[in-house]
Amino acid sequence: MSEKIKAIEISNLTKSYGKKRGVKNISLTVEEGDIFGFLGPNGAGKSTTIRSMLGLIRFQEGEIKLLQKDAVKNRREVLSRVGYMPSEAMFYPTMKVKDVISFAAEANAAGGGTKRADCAAEAERICELLKVDREKKIEELSLGNRKKVSIVCAMQHRPKLLILDEPTSGLDPLMQEAFFKLLLEYNRQGTTCFLSSHVISEVRRYCVNAAIIRDGSIIRVDTVENLAKSNLRRIKLTENKEVKDFAYTGSMKELLKELEGRNIEDLLIEEPSLEELFMHYYESEDKQI
Repeated sequence: MSEKIKAIEISNLTKSYGKKRGVKNISLTVEEGDIFGFLGPNGAGKSTTIRSMLGLIRFQEGEIKLLQKDAVKNRREVLSRVGYMPSEAMFYPTMKVKDVISFAAEANAAGGGTKRADCAAEAERICELLKVDREKKIEELSLGNRKKVSIVCAMQHRPKLLILDEPTSGLDPLMQEAFFKLLLEYNRQGTTCFLSSHVISEVRRYCVNAAIIRDGSIIRVDTVENLAKSNLRRIKLTENKEVKDFAYTGSMKELLKELEGRNIEDLLIEEPSLEELFMHYYESEDKQI
């Protein structure tokens, strides 16, 4: 069996902001054609990792390869084949939407990417799908509509790699559905997607593999299916008329032994929700009985 091509290879990435938290010794591999989830709480290092990948910040140690090219030494060539959506869409406020989209296409072409004329038809198609008003000025748009412009700019050149940072924040449910329909279409045509998201249900539904980052370090990389499997249980008990609610990862035998002889008036043991399960990975310490 031939080895699968790596779309993203991060080796021992370290970026320090002095006393502020950065990332330390991050290593991560994403195979070509994957929709890969990147999860973690605020301040965990997701944006630092993404900005390092794109060359928006300089890192102190490590190596990053995108599409099998060194992301630092071959930055211009690499970025011409990458589509990036930041978590916050910022554009020149007085420009019209159509001019922003055209400007993004020209910038990609200047870097050796897809010709502007070849982007035009795809940009028009995406605008129709997402109901983007190209005649409005950026300053007239809501957060959600600015986000849609960002989607067009990131995807119109049909990149081989999409790096998406909280792509659906600000989009209404219908537009979220339209966005993922478009994303899946691109993926079927060979685009690899790196999806940073706080919406765990999105990761469960669309991603095959995922990494969880906490305190600047990767704590687990696995399939989404395996990440959703756990012996974590939600325990709710009433003891001496006091209600306690906590997560528990030990065996049921150990739990019952711990509770033996205590004045337990009521006990409920249930599986956690998907959100609770992933939040468990974010927490530094488990709650105790």
